[in-house]
Amino acid sequence: MASPAPLEVIERDDAGNIASTYVESAGRDGNSRIDIILPKETKSYAQQLLDVFLPAGYPHSVTEDYIQYQIYDSLQAFSSSIAGMLSSRAVLEGVGVGDASASPTAALLLSVLQESMGRIATILFAHKLGTSLEPECKMYRLAADIFNDAAMILDCLSPAFPKAARVMILSFSSVLRSLCGVCAGSSKASLSAHFAKRGNLGELNAKDSSQETVISLMGMLAGSVVVSWVSSPMATWATLIALLSVHLGTNYAAVKSVNMRSLNRQRANIVLSNILQDGRILSPTEVSKRERVFEREGVLRWADDGIIGHCRIGVTMQTMLGHMGPRHERTGSLDLQAIKLSDLMRLYEYETYILWFAPTEALIVLKQGCTPIDQLKAWTQALLLVRREWVKASDRKPDTSGERFAELRSTVEETAKVFDTYAAQLRDVGWDLDVAALETRAGKRIETNKKA
Repeated sequence: MASPAPLEVIERDDAGNIASTYVESAGRDGNSRIDIILPKETKSYAQQLLDVFLPAGYPHSVTEDYIQYQIYDSLQAFSSSIAGMLSSRAVLEGVGVGDASASPTAALLLSVLQESMGRIATILFAHKLGTSLEPECKMYRLAADIFNDAAMILDCLSPAFPKAARVMILSFSSVLRSLCGVCAGSSKASLSAHFAKRGNLGELNAKDSSQETVISLMGMLAGSVVVSWVSSPMATWATLIALLSVHLGTNYAAVKSVNMRSLNRQRANIVLSNILQDGRILSPTEVSKRERVFEREGVLRWADDGIIGHCRIGVTMQTMLGHMGPRHERTGSLDLQAIKLSDLMRLYEYETYILWFAPTEALIVLKQGCTPIDQLKAWTQALLLVRREWVKASDRKPDTSGERFAELRSTVEETAKVFDTYAAQLRDVGWDLDVAALETRAGKRIETNKKA
């Protein structure tokens, strides 16, 4: 009787590398013998050191754009740390360090004023910008550093002003830093959720904190040398401008390297217009190369990158009706001249949104139960309608209310066909269609109650 083949068990680490191999074979006296085979190649000390700062299972546990973003992010944090020390020195000079006539109480009260204004600003900014931070996380990530750099410049300018003006400048600087904190904190959370692939968001944030700690320490050491050698106003400003230029440049490169998979307004314009034009489906990487970091609010762009109109999604019913007919001066009631509301509601009876459009603007009202896919369908119809109106306007063709309703009806059907055909393909190339990223303000929803 032939002896059974030896059993081999392979053990791998989080990154998929072979850590150990266990081989079972027949030993003496019929006992089982286990041989443990370790891999020949072991990690170098440099690789072991990098493992301390990289997520477990790297590179398989994060997205492909993670490492490029982290390199640029580390460079910007390093330059920001040095620039921060120069601005801190200017603030200390402004509050009277080295001046025998300066009052510690006055410096303390200034600190309290700055802290108070900063915290109040944090509350107001979070209320105002809260819903737009996640859809536009790349924009706000860069904006945060622009606010922070502006605060540094104000800090360095403050010693040149009288005390009364200095208080106002430093207080405004604190407000800018608060705005930076709101934008940076929220956008960083969204970016971390994008990078994490295996539910390792907590560990990824912990490793990111470790990276920031090391970079900050290196920045402080380098900054200590810089502030000791750079003392004249000319040298200070030249160094500060150079550091801030590096800071903003690396930040811009960092956010441009991120390939977001959710479809916000700008990315939806790029992806959907290419589908509507020639059926071409762009991947997140292709779209990332074409999208702007800063984009106008609610703008509609076609595949050639030209602006064709604007769209507002999640508006109130009153806003949409105001564009459909004039308001009565006495009663405040609306006189709909273009179309009956009942006809419009009937047209969108089986949709979870309602759309109306003027020649260059589309308005979208969302119904209860509207899903991210439904919002994308509404945005697609708006893009299609405004494009057709833009072509008509260039051909100088007049548009009647009857033609407008016919356009609504035909584009509803065309939009449904587009998503029936391309929705699965969009998911296949990497787009996440289950994330609602089109609304940048807290929207309202409607529901219809038919009276007997």
